[in-house]
Amino acid sequence: MAPEETAEAESVLQSFERRFLAARTLRSFPWQSLEEKLRDSSGPELLLNILQKTVKHPLCVKHPPSVKYVRCFLSELIRKHEAVHMEPLDELYEALAEVLMAEEPTQCHRSYLLPSGDSVTLSESTAIVSHGTTGLVTWDAALYLAEWAIENPATFAHRTVLELGSGAGLTGLAICKTCCPSTYVFSDCHSCVLEQLRGNILLNGLSLEPDTTDPERHPGHNAHDTESPRVTVAQLDWDVVTAPELAAFRPDVIIAADVLYCPETVMSLVRVLQRLSACLKDQQAPEAYIAFTVRSPETCWLFTNELGQTGIPWEAVPHHNQKLFPYEEHLDMAILKLIL
Repeated sequence: MAPEETAEAESVLQSFERRFLAARTLRSFPWQSLEEKLRDSSGPELLLNILQKTVKHPLCVKHPPSVKYVRCFLSELIRKHEAVHMEPLDELYEALAEVLMAEEPTQCHRSYLLPSGDSVTLSESTAIVSHGTTGLVTWDAALYLAEWAIENPATFAHRTVLELGSGAGLTGLAICKTCCPSTYVFSDCHSCVLEQLRGNILLNGLSLEPDTTDPERHPGHNAHDTESPRVTVAQLDWDVVTAPELAAFRPDVIIAADVLYCPETVMSLVRVLQRLSACLKDQQAPEAYIAFTVRSPETCWLFTNELGQTGIPWEAVPHHNQKLFPYEEHLDMAILKLIL
């Protein structure tokens, strides 16, 4: 195979690997490119490599995605294989037979490969909206913010980071594994989200500090001599959290992803940012980075307008260069930098 063809095949293979491990929609896979490669190929090597990088991937074996997802993926892979009139490939049919006998759990896994060779694996609900909250799945803006953070590690290195609305935990786990924060505070308001969040933190090999907002017991007050960041999970209801509770976190950086999905949450977020700004006047003004998918221009206008009304300056962060994670590329996503 010519070097150019080898590079193209490797690109297809990497695309299948990243999309499958993250359990992205099947329509996002480069099926047309695969068909073209299969028609030009005289053997099953590419399909076997795809099988090893997806269904047989060590991460997938250890932390499997949805059974239905794997079944649909293998069925489509077999259809592409049959479409080019190649000899039957036993490995594909054996893999499908194995998954057909498996039961579907209520939780599944998604894994995201990091540039360091490490990965972030999340246990997520198989339903998009579960237990009355959207926090049990990873949304695209969280991936977008994680990419930006990995490209800008100095923003978080040796600093205390407070994340608002952490959800399944993807962004924070990526930052903890790649950006060397001294302390990272995950937060959310739903108990079921917090339970799953704690599980995902432990699943990724991080240790949890006690959950507290008591200033005398906050992790920032104790010596910490390990390389891993201090990690804590806090239950934080934006509408009821008090200024002293927020001040106890002493954040240098505040982040949030995909939390601007309706006017009510926009108003709650602005109020909590205003409270943070007021209660942290005795320290250097923290930076806040808010990432979101532009679903409604009106909602985005409401957010920036309310920031202006409360006197919080903001600026748009330039789009970053690297594309590490598979998400819908046609989506309009943005990050705003706020100075509190």
